[in-house]
Amino acid sequence: MIPGSKENHPTFWRSFGFAIQGFRFVLRSERNIKVMLGGFAFAVVAGLVAGLTPVEWGIILLCCGCVLSAELVNTAIETIVDLVSPEYHPLAGRAKDVAAAAVWILCVFVGVAGLVVLGSAAVRAFL
Repeated sequence: MIPGSKENHPTFWRSFGFAIQGFRFVLRSERNIKVMLGGFAFAVVAGLVAGLTPVEWGIILLCCGCVLSAELVNTAIETIVDLVSPEYHPLAGRAKDVAAAAVWILCVFVGVAGLVVLGSAAVRAFL
């Protein structure tokens, strides 16, 4: 599609279909997204047990959504790099490594935020 052109532009609902198609592809092909979905499930169960407040739920859900979105962007970057540089090139490898590092850094900070939120809720619930 040419930017600004309405020719061959998908409908609003068809765009959702493309997004679901992309998510299904990542679920089938990427191990890390499954690990992150497992972390999301763990956070939900821990939040239910700890009795999170609405604000705490908002923090947990926003953090989990950011991690999942970052992994999807990382997969898109890796796919584009593989397309433009099918053979190994040090710069292509560096781009993929940096994209993966961005997800890793986000996961570290989200993990700390999760510990703070769930830890304070657990202290409140059990003391």
